[in-house]
Amino acid sequence: MAEIVYGFGSSHGPLLSTAPEKWDLRAQADMENPAHPFRGEIYNYEELRELRKDENLGDQNQLSVRQERHERNQKQMDALAEKIAEVEPDIVVVVGDDQHEWFQDDIQPSFTVYHGEKVINTALDQEKMKTVQPGLAISMCANHPGEDHAYPVPVGLAHAIIEQAIGDEFDIATSSEQPKDEKGLIGIGHAVGFIYRRILRDKPVPVVPILLNTFFPPNQPTPRRCYRFGQSIGRAIRGWNSDKRVAICASGGISHFVIDEDFDNRILKALLQRDEDAIFNEPNAMFRSGTSETKNWIAVAGILSGTDLEMDLLDYVPCYRTEAGTGNAMAFATWT
Repeated sequence: MAEIVYGFGSSHGPLLSTAPEKWDLRAQADMENPAHPFRGEIYNYEELRELRKDENLGDQNQLSVRQERHERNQKQMDALAEKIAEVEPDIVVVVGDDQHEWFQDDIQPSFTVYHGEKVINTALDQEKMKTVQPGLAISMCANHPGEDHAYPVPVGLAHAIIEQAIGDEFDIATSSEQPKDEKGLIGIGHAVGFIYRRILRDKPVPVVPILLNTFFPPNQPTPRRCYRFGQSIGRAIRGWNSDKRVAICASGGISHFVIDEDFDNRILKALLQRDEDAIFNEPNAMFRSGTSETKNWIAVAGILSGTDLEMDLLDYVPCYRTEAGTGNAMAFATWT
């Protein structure tokens, strides 16, 4: 039977690929955003700044602090890249989210398993880079290669995951072809593209992309549902008639685009301690905007709950870009 030999989690936010002196490029968008989710409520920028003024978050937005935290981020991503190269898994199952990359408002599945024979990370779109908001063009370079890269998909494992999910009464979506638009093929989304480029360093390791709708109402799965879905995936892998060694990846998170260190510490502690009740009792309203990607970690915790692999939090790095607390909290972990 197949064996789950390793797990890892990595944030994939734009600040990871942006020099600290340029973190301000996204600050203007934060100031213009009228709807920042934070602890179950919605605030505009000025309301958020007033709410959090006693936290003195401007002190954490100094260039020297940014530089120190940027270096910590790079250190941990390099460590993850070196570890996955050392483990040399036959397959990586990546749990991420889709942000209007493959799925649009006409259809938005809660859970999707891709089972085509290959998945393509398309080349960096130079024209699109000219049209995106300031700060995002830089991060696109971290998700897309200079030319199209095709990566194999272990169809047998993908089918085993689908069959197990159906048996466990999950009504999932499946996809065997990448969508197209007027320009042609739409590449795999950032949640998988970033992991391939930055952590796997474009090595063509077979991958099963599993996409959760964490972002878009009204059908985001709850933390409990994500964890249970992960457990179903874990059963499928361990029951798959193969001698393959499988690694599991959680892509994205933790709190952003408003950083909430209290929330992050609660969730990371629950994951470390395998505290299912703490995970399930976290209100669904806490998982909004980018913070919702934390559900990718919860699904991976479910996958690994049936193994004896233990989580090690390598680092937690809150990266602030404004005094209102906007930015991205980064987390990096392994399960060994």
